[in-house]
Parts: sequence; C-alpha cells; structure tokens
Amino acid sequence: MADHYATLGVPRSASQDEIQRAYRALARRHHPDLDPEPGADERFRAISEAYRVLSDPGRRRRYDASRRVPSRPGRGPVGDQVWVSAGAGFGTGFGFGVDDLFGGGRSVLGVDHEAELELTVEEVCRGGRRALTLPGGRTLRVEIPPGATDGERIRVPGHGGAGVGRCAPGDLYLVVRIAPHDRYRVEGRDVLVELPLTPWEAALGATVEIDAPGGPTRVDVPPGTSSGQRLRLRGQGLPDPRGPAGDLCAEVRIEVPAVLDETERRLYAELATTSTFNPRA
Repeated sequence: MADHYATLGVPRSASQDEIQRAYRALARRHHPDLDPEPGADERFRAISEAYRVLSDPGRRRRYDASRRVPSRPGRGPVGDQVWVSAGAGFGTGFGFGVDDLFGGGRSVLGVDHEAELELTVEEVCRGGRRALTLPGGRTLRVEIPPGATDGERIRVPGHGGAGVGRCAPGDLYLVVRIAPHDRYRVEGRDVLVELPLTPWEAALGATVEIDAPGGPTRVDVPPGTSSGQRLRLRGQGLPDPRGPAGDLCAEVRIEVPAVLDETERRLYAELATTSTFNPRA
C-alpha cells in the first residue's frame, strides 16, 4: 500500500489545512499540462489519490488503521483491502465481487480531480453553460447554477480519474473563482457599483439608470445625497439558491464639469455667493 503521507511530503500528524496546502502545491507543480517531465501523469495520479484518502477524515482513519494491521505470511495486510467513500456499501453502485476483495484482482475507485473555473459577475448572476476542455482533449459542457460563490465547489460526477477493475470513475470538482470586473465589486452576495452624479442631481434628488449584473435598473437618489453614500437596492445582487438574493449597492461619486460655459459659471458663482452651506464647518 502506498505511503500517502510520503507522497504529499507531510508528517502523519499533519492537519487537514497542511494536507490541503501540500496537495495544492504539488498538484500545480506536477499537473500533466504543466509538468513536461516524463511520468507526470503517474505522479499526478499518486498525488490526487493521496489527497483523496487523507483529506477525508473517515478514509484517513481507515488508512491509518490499515497501516497498523500485522501481515500474514505471503499475503501482505489481512486480505486485499478496498476503501470506498463513506456510506457506500458492497454491491451498491461499485460492482464489488468476492474475487475483487479476497485473493483476486484489485478494484480501486477513480481519483477525484479538481480544477478552477473562472466566472464573470454576470455569469454568476445568470448562470448558464460553459464548455471545458479536459486533459486528453475531451470537451465537457457544464451547467453553471445561478448564485455560485467564490470558492464554491461544483461537482461533476464521473469525470475524474478512471476507476480500476469494475470501480466507478472519480468526480471532477470545479472550484469557482469570480473574475475581477471593471465595474462591479463583489462582497459576499452584495454587488457594489459606482454611481456618478452631477452636483444638482445629488442636491435636488433624481432617478437615474445604472448598469447592474442582471441588466439596467433605475435607482432613486434622495435630495442631499453625498459622495461615498451607498444606495441599496434590495434583492438585486447575486442570487442565492437557498435564500434571499444579495443587494446591489450603488456608491455615489459626485462629479463636476471639467469645463464651464458662461451660463454655468454665472450660476455657480451665484450659488457661491448666496449659499451658506460649508462642508468644512
């Protein structure tokens, strides 16, 4: 049985965070698409299998226990052992037979694979479909659910590593990363967008149209609005499949004309002489 701790380069006392950090560093270094050295496929499979076992507390306990079982002469550890995911039983979905378990060929579950999936704010808001190219040139069409959050893992069953014998293949997990946007900033499920206003719109109030991830929408600006103030539009942020959607927060930025014509200059001068407002008071 392979020493999964040695494969990941961590001690037996390693925490789950240490195991995850080691796996990510090794997976990036030895991914077949990035590692030109011979044997990259085998190294990546070994790293993925080690992580699959050690990242799951139940599998890790069973693996640690198996390393402590005394050997029988000529047999290795007691019987040929096959680990299945928690809750899976013999003869349910994986096709184990007696020959697979004792003395015959070995059946091994396929390794789960993980890849990052970068989405725009608009894609997170609407959902949709994405075509992905997998190692080996296969193309996979993935359904993106609306409301995916940064770091969320989307499971694609059966598209991980191939199983050995009659075991099922592993799964593919897509880790969502929300791409930086030139207009929007995401805070949880809230979406922040800048709202440029003229001085008179901010002073007198107005209804203006802004671009939102779900399409154009209108926001009511109350009289006396200041720069930096946030106007919140409830439920117009990122959707949440399990609850209410986030909000769209329009952050006010008051802009003045760079060049004034004679009429504008006269009106601003009149305002300067008649207004008693002093923002520094």
